[in-house]
Amino acid sequence: MTAATTRTALAGAFALALALALAGCAGGADQPGEGGDGVRGPVTVLAAASLTEAFTRLGDEFEAAHPGATVTFGFAGSAALATQVNQGAPADVFAAASPATMRPVTDAGNAADAPATFARNQLVIAVPEGNPGRVGALADLTRPGVKVALCAEQVPCGAAARTALAAAGVALTPVTLESDVKGALAKVRLGEVDAALVYRTDATAAASQVDAVEFPESARAVNDYPIVVLRQAGNPTAARAFVAYVLSERGRAALAAAGFQPPRA
Repeated sequence: MTAATTRTALAGAFALALALALAGCAGGADQPGEGGDGVRGPVTVLAAASLTEAFTRLGDEFEAAHPGATVTFGFAGSAALATQVNQGAPADVFAAASPATMRPVTDAGNAADAPATFARNQLVIAVPEGNPGRVGALADLTRPGVKVALCAEQVPCGAAARTALAAAGVALTPVTLESDVKGALAKVRLGEVDAALVYRTDATAAASQVDAVEFPESARAVNDYPIVVLRQAGNPTAARAFVAYVLSERGRAALAAAGFQPPRA
């Protein structure tokens, strides 16, 4: 991470509090930057938890391309972030893990533009390294004694999990419902559950601690990821530049490296 980077992982009310503090720094954001492109000042991006690794990398690259700009991220469940936006959190950009969690923001008139889909993601079964439980399919999660973590259904990874389970004809009762995909994955990493349904990208990021088991029904529950500049953006010039960077070839390359699929043509 570069020395110039200002980056904080935000969640819940803490995200809103920090965003409010940043709002006071947004003045003068449209002054010409060092590169003469007008991109400078702070940019606050609220993004789905599953984007943590990919967007952190993109933030570093964006700052290197625009030395006058700094990016601060708030990573949490998409539904919670959408609520923050609609409650007036002074963010510049919102990136959600599903169209359904973007919709409350657009319906409320809080998007400056039409959202653009920039990536897709698919579920896997995360299990402890070595797969000691020999989990090979969704049906294995219903075996006696197998403890499973899922995301809450209002979160995109939870909605996708329910769709995949229904497609497989599998009914299970998780021992925990987490507020975002990182929480579900942490339960596996900490040994508190035997498996969790998480995004492929999150399992890839934690490959030194968990294994990923692919299952065919995940193809029935692929999530599209939309991104948008917010109407209340304090730094709209830099916000649009960041969205353009995510949609660029370099942005797509960083997302692909993290395991995301490209959006449908």
